[in-house]
Formats: sequence, structure tokens, C-alpha cells
Amino acid sequence: MTQRQSLTMVELPLALPVIMAGIRTAAVWVIGTATLSTPIGQTSLGNYIFAGLQTQNWVFVLFGCAAAALLALAVDQLLAVIEGGVKLNSRTRIIAGCLGLIALIAATLMPAMARARTNYIVGAKTFTEQYILSSLIAQRLQAAGLSATPREGLGSNVIFEALVSGDIDVYVDYSGTLWANQLKRTDIRPRQELLSNLSVTLRDKYGISLLGELGFENAYALVMPRKRADELGIRTIADLAPRASSLSIAGDYEFFSRPEWAALRQSYNLSFRQQRQMQPDFMYAAVASGEVDVIAGYTSDGLIAKYDLVVLGDPKAAIPPYDAVVLLAPKRTSDTKLREALQPLLGRIDIATMREANLRASSGDGTSSPDAVARWLWGKIGKR
Repeated sequence: MTQRQSLTMVELPLALPVIMAGIRTAAVWVIGTATLSTPIGQTSLGNYIFAGLQTQNWVFVLFGCAAAALLALAVDQLLAVIEGGVKLNSRTRIIAGCLGLIALIAATLMPAMARARTNYIVGAKTFTEQYILSSLIAQRLQAAGLSATPREGLGSNVIFEALVSGDIDVYVDYSGTLWANQLKRTDIRPRQELLSNLSVTLRDKYGISLLGELGFENAYALVMPRKRADELGIRTIADLAPRASSLSIAGDYEFFSRPEWAALRQSYNLSFRQQRQMQPDFMYAAVASGEVDVIAGYTSDGLIAKYDLVVLGDPKAAIPPYDAVVLLAPKRTSDTKLREALQPLLGRIDIATMREANLRASSGDGTSSPDAVARWLWGKIGKR
């Protein structure tokens, strides 16, 4: 036999089952991993999973997981049909498998291709409050006759870069996050001075327009169960510091790599026995049940009241102000229609209202979706 005959008639047929097994395994892994594309702004079945986890909507979570699993099984079986066709030298099976894959790919791409092109893309980070606010902004734009769609589940750095590059048009961020993460500032300024400097720097350095404040602050804060804090005599982070070595702390996925955590450790010499990372909404249940002792929570979260938790004071002002602000992409800074549509939101949402909205969205009963809560929120603030 020639080398070519040896390859095509002996070696490839013997190796084909192993090759196809590798391809099938890789295909299943790729489909599963693709659900993690949500945090970088790509639409996938992960949107249902991430949104469901944040809002405790288990129907969304189960749908996303089941759909991803079914898609992986379907692709695996179609590849198996192609493998069988090659083994049996059956063109019919090979063509059927290929046509099945093409049909499946077309079915998954068709919704995105058929979706009407929107004028504005509203960004949102990876927690409940952001989902509510992005829905609220999208609804206000639609009410003004402007088409808008949300792009959710983006990390702090990813969403900021998306705004700078024009991949999204508008989103809500927090002054402390921008000050520490994007501008790399470690000094703490009074609220109005910080907002003024922030607005000028964002405009001059990035071309971003800070449209205004929504009216509430959502700062990072160390949170404990009220009963536990009373037992230990802890009222502030300074009281917590001497006891931290025997306690555990939980934070969201990015907190322990953020400048705020470094500032807290440096200011109070904090050193906890254990650090854990959790989904934001799950942290509150964990600290309430005693699974962890302290969490890095958010001051506007309604779960603080639900679980009877207490926010520890920050006497050294290690954490900067965190006013919720609306940012516009460089290409939208002169967009009069966009500005006019969002103007009624500025200064209208107080901390109590935002906490109630967050609590409604985290009810876990499957009825309070971010869209529904956003409509409730506008109904409340629109009357003021």
C-alpha cells in the first residue's frame, strides 16, 4: 500500500472514533462554556441563568440550564450521526447530520437576526438593582418614542469600556466605583467636590457625559446581623477590626480585588479568618443564617431590612461616596432626545424607594421581574 492508501484506508478509519469523540466532547464543552459570555455583554442562554440567580427567579435559571443541556445533547447526537455515516460509508447519514447541524445553527441565530435593530443599548452590571435601573431607562426611552434594549450582566470594567467604545449608549454607575476603579484615585473628597471632579475628568479624558444623579447612594458597606453585632458590641468597622481574625467575611465576585477592599484593610488593619465569594443576593441569607459572620453588602439593598442586618459605620471614611449617576457614551453627549427622555429620573429616586424596589425584585416568587419592578418604580416616582 502507498502512504496515502495506508492513511485513508487504515489509519484514519482506526483513528476516526477517537477523533469524533474529541470533537463531540469539545462541542459539548464549548456550548456549556458559552453561557459564561453574559458578563462580557454577549447574548446567550447564560442571560437567563445569571438574571435568574440575581433575582432569585428559579424558572429562569432552570430554563437556561435545561436549554443549554438540550442544545449540547442535540449537537452531540448530530455529530454521532455524522460519525456513523463515515464509519458505514453512508452519504445519507453524513448529509442528514450536516443538514441537522445547519438547521440547529440557523434556529439559534434566527431570533437575533430577526430582532428589530434598536437605536439605544442600555447597559447593566451583574446585580438586581442594575437590572431594575436598566429596565427603567429602557422603558423611559420607549415611552419617549425611542427604541431601546438592555445589555445586562456586565462587569464594572467591561461596562465602562463598552460605554467608551460606544458598544452601549447609557448606563447607571456609582461615583465611588468610577473614582476608585476607573480614575484610580485613592483620596476621599466631599460628595459634591468628588462629583464635580468626576464629571470634568470623565468628559475631558473619555468624552463621557455625566448626565446627573438619580438621588440615592449605593455604597459598599460591611454588614452584620443586628443580634450578633449587639452581642459583640460592634457598631463600626473600627470595633470589628480587633475581632476580625476570628470571623469570616463574604463579598461579591469582584469586591476583594477592588480598591475599596484594599482601602478598608489599610485603614482598619482588617484580617479575617476566611474570605468567601458569593452571588450578591445569596450573601444576605448566608450572613443571616450564620454561615458567614460579615458581608460586604450594599447600602441600598432591601435585604438588609428583610434579614434585620446592621450596616457598620465607617469612621475613617475609607469608602468614598457612591451616588448613582447616569452616564452617556461619547457619541450620545449631544443627543437631545436621549437627555430629555432621562431628565425626569434625575434626583427622583431616594434610598428608601430604591431599597423597596430591590426587595421586590429579590422576592423569589417569580412575579416581580426587573421589568415589572421598573414599572412600579416609575409609577411611584413619576407622581412626585
